[in-house]
Amino acid sequence: MALPPFPEDIPAHPLLVVDYQKLVEDDAAEIEKFWHAATTLGFWYLKNHGVDAEVDQMFSMGAETMSLPLSEKMTFEQGDEGVSFGYKASGANAVDEFGNLDTVEFINISQDDALAWPETVHRTYPRTVNERMDNTIVPFVRKSRAINVVLLRILERKLGLPEGELLERHSDEEPSGSETRCIKSPPRAPGDKNTTAIGAHTDFGSLSFLHNRLGGLQVMVPGTSEWQYVKPIPGHAICNLGDAMTIFSGGILKSNLHRVVRPPGEQSKHTRWSLVFFTRPGESMVLEPMVDSSEMIAEAIRKPENAGFRTGGATAGEWFARRIKNQRIKNRKGPETWKASRGTEHRVSAY
Repeated sequence: MALPPFPEDIPAHPLLVVDYQKLVEDDAAEIEKFWHAATTLGFWYLKNHGVDAEVDQMFSMGAETMSLPLSEKMTFEQGDEGVSFGYKASGANAVDEFGNLDTVEFINISQDDALAWPETVHRTYPRTVNERMDNTIVPFVRKSRAINVVLLRILERKLGLPEGELLERHSDEEPSGSETRCIKSPPRAPGDKNTTAIGAHTDFGSLSFLHNRLGGLQVMVPGTSEWQYVKPIPGHAICNLGDAMTIFSGGILKSNLHRVVRPPGEQSKHTRWSLVFFTRPGESMVLEPMVDSSEMIAEAIRKPENAGFRTGGATAGEWFARRIKNQRIKNRKGPETWKASRGTEHRVSAY
């Protein structure tokens, strides 16, 4: 089915377009463009990544999984204890401090489980996932991880870190929260005034590699208080940094506030599918600025505006579980529960 284009009369924020192949070739100008995106908005388009065929297959896997009976999907529900892997039903999470509910369902598949297949590291998954593991999910996870490793290597070098030190915090030899997520957001029903599908947040981990074909993603550009759409472009992934990179870098790298709302215009009449691969640090990695390894980071964390990026020794696993657990509506006690789910964002008025 042909999808309507993003409306021409809806303004969208112009992200920088980064050419992945030029990054691989160590093109200096392209690396500077990537660095500028990473240190300002923390979002960019990535073209020539070579994952389009795998993305198409992952969307098919997602459609097959979401078509299963709800009772079968709920057998693999992620639960309320701060675990992300598994199925999440629509309405299981709050989108704000008032307890309004999200409108998306998704399946999260652990990188560890995919790379260890057919062995189980964290949990089991619906049959539609298992049937697609070898020919769809594992290839997508491997390619996506390889792309994020290239990006991490560049950021490691630009931050003045010793070779391998940032990558060591993202080793696939240690269990982590890294996962792929396929998300289904239903079309907007007539008269439905609930426009928020996923509430305002910063991402939990290090790098997010997103593919979507309809609008709905919005960012809050630093220095403003207005949400701006990010227009999907065919063949271009949308990438962004998460909390871990902001903390490791002492505030140099940006983990920006974003949310998902209903697609604009005629696009709102269609089901919105999106696919993300999240790279996150190993569970035991302490989230603290890497001041002992980089003078650039040591200098950055001395600035008053970056003082809040010290976590008191929280590990990536603890940071991840806290944020997930406190978004679950069954854990809600009041506005304080939502606030306990927050990451590096500080503008309470934007929640």
